[in-house]
Amino acid sequence: MHHRFRLFVHIGVFVLLVAISFDFTYKPFEMNESATFSSVVSDVTKDPLYEEIQRKSAEYEEAPENAVIDKVWKKIPGRNGVKVNIDKSYEKMKKHETFDESLLVFEQIPPEKTVDDLPAAPIYRGHPDKDMVSFLINVSWGTEHIPAILNILKEHHVKATFFVEGKWAMKNTDTVKMIHDQGHVIGNHAYDHPVMSRLSKQDTLEQISRTNEILEAITSETPRWFAPPSGDFNDQVVEAAADQDMQTILWSVDTIDWKNPSVSVMMNRVNSNIHPGAMLLMHPTSPIVEGLDSLIKNIKEKGYEIGTVNSLLSSER
Repeated sequence: MHHRFRLFVHIGVFVLLVAISFDFTYKPFEMNESATFSSVVSDVTKDPLYEEIQRKSAEYEEAPENAVIDKVWKKIPGRNGVKVNIDKSYEKMKKHETFDESLLVFEQIPPEKTVDDLPAAPIYRGHPDKDMVSFLINVSWGTEHIPAILNILKEHHVKATFFVEGKWAMKNTDTVKMIHDQGHVIGNHAYDHPVMSRLSKQDTLEQISRTNEILEAITSETPRWFAPPSGDFNDQVVEAAADQDMQTILWSVDTIDWKNPSVSVMMNRVNSNIHPGAMLLMHPTSPIVEGLDSLIKNIKEKGYEIGTVNSLLSSER
C-alpha cells in the first residue's frame, strides 16, 4: 500500500514537471509574423521597379523655402518643399509593372519659418513661384455693387478677401453677413478710413481693435488681416496690427477702379502687371461689376488659381 502511494506521488510530480516545462505558446505550424513582414518588405525593396522609383525620386525633390523679409517686397511667405512617397508610388505603379511619372505620390514638407515667425513688416504679395492670385476688395462705400460682385464670384467659384471698414460694417451688418456666409474672408480696414500714419499709437490701436470687435460680433470670427486705408501706413501702424496678432496687407497690382476707367483700360492694366502671387486691389465700383467676369476668365486662362489671402500666404504649394 505504501509502495503504491509513493508510485502515485512520483507520477504526479512527473506530470507537474512536464506541464510546467511545456511551452503552450509554441506553434510549430504558424509562421512568425514579424519575420514574414520583414521578408516581404525586403522583397519589395529589391524589386527593380521599387529601386527605379527610389533612384528617380531625387529628381523630383525640392527643399522647403522659409518666409523672408525682402528689401523691396518686405515680408514674403515661405513655400513647402516636396518629396516622393516611394512606398505609395510603388503601390500605384505595381499594377502596371512600369515606372510612370504621372503615378508618383508626393508629400509636402513645411518650412521652418512662416510669415508669423518673422518681425512685423507689410505683405505685398505671395510667394513668387505660387501660381495663385488674390482679390482684395476694400469696402467703405459702394454698398449697392456688392450683391452683383458676390453673384459673379459665386458663378466662377472664386473666393475673395473683403477688407471692411468698421463704421460701414455697423450700418451694413446684413451685407457683411452675406459676404461671410458665402465663404469669403473678411479683413479689417480700420474704423473710419483715417490717414493711419498721422495717428498716435493709441488711436491706431483703437482703429484696429474697434473694427475687430464689430466684425467679430457680426461673423463670430476675429480678422487675421489688416489693410490700411489708401495703403497709408508707417512702422507704428504695422507694429500696432502685429500687437493684435494681425498681418498688414497691401497689394502688388491695382485696378485703380475708383477712377472709373473703362473695362478695357482696367483689363489692360491688370493683364500687363499680373504675376504669380499677385494681390489685386479693387473696390465695389461699376467698372468691377462690368469687368469682373472677364477679369476672372482672363486670369484663369493665364494659368492662375484665384484664392483668398489665407490660401495665397500659406506655405502650401
